[in-house]
Amino acid sequence: MTATDARTSTAAAPTRPAPAAPTRRSRRGHPLRTGLYHLGAGGLSVLWLLPIALVVVTSFRSFDDISANGMGSLPHSFTLGNFADAWTDGGEMHAMINSLVVTIPTVLLSLALAAMAAFALSRYRLPLRRTILLVMLAGNLLPPQILLVPVAKLSEVLGVFDTLPALIAVQVGFGLGFYTFVLYGFMRAIPNEIQQAAVVDGANVVQVFLRVILPLTRPALAALGALAFTWVFNDLLWSITVLRTGSKMPVTAALIGLQGLYVSQWNLIAAGSVIAAIPTVAVFLRFQRHFIAGLTLGAVK
Repeated sequence: MTATDARTSTAAAPTRPAPAAPTRRSRRGHPLRTGLYHLGAGGLSVLWLLPIALVVVTSFRSFDDISANGMGSLPHSFTLGNFADAWTDGGEMHAMINSLVVTIPTVLLSLALAAMAAFALSRYRLPLRRTILLVMLAGNLLPPQILLVPVAKLSEVLGVFDTLPALIAVQVGFGLGFYTFVLYGFMRAIPNEIQQAAVVDGANVVQVFLRVILPLTRPALAALGALAFTWVFNDLLWSITVLRTGSKMPVTAALIGLQGLYVSQWNLIAAGSVIAAIPTVAVFLRFQRHFIAGLTLGAVK
């Protein structure tokens, strides 16, 4: 190629236009939008945390301080006696034990049954598996209010009314469909080559489930475990439907009794509310990393 041809080809080649300089409006618009976003998010956070902060501050104030200055005033006292009174005299200790006795077996049993059902439905071609999933999902779409009377009557017929095992069975039954549906979607995304490799190595169905699929499902199980613990521990509707004896009520129902016992002593009621919130907050903080990882499963590939 001669020098003339080189100059001709260079001149004929299309030149890439230089990037346009950002305008003053675009340079100013991005920080403005960011500032407005942070301002709005901060305002919503304050509105969300303000009632919680009010309850926590009230739980440390004395009754004389609240009656003299009002609940909305700045605190003029600090005491831990409210928690002791709510824990012992208000029956929070016994109610907390009832809640844990119901919640822990419910969560473990629900996740175990849901994991086995999801494994069978997702990894094997069972007949009517789609119908089974749709039935499980449809059961969660029914409003629980229309099932209160049938559940109460059925527990009376079976002779388990006003017992903690009956409440555990109800919680497991109404949560199993949702947990199975979530675990089904996660287990279905696990590559079949992993299971086939385990089968080639001589693993049976139980070993594949316990040693291969279940460890890979740990983030989803942790996220569902945190959610299930919160839902069951904070439940009030099924507790007052299946139970009648006050000594068997969980902590949420005990808060209603505490409000009736100490009508105007909002410091004791606030202290009882803080005590009732401690287990769920502790579980969330313990499984926060797994919980966030479970929520983001499938977001990116």
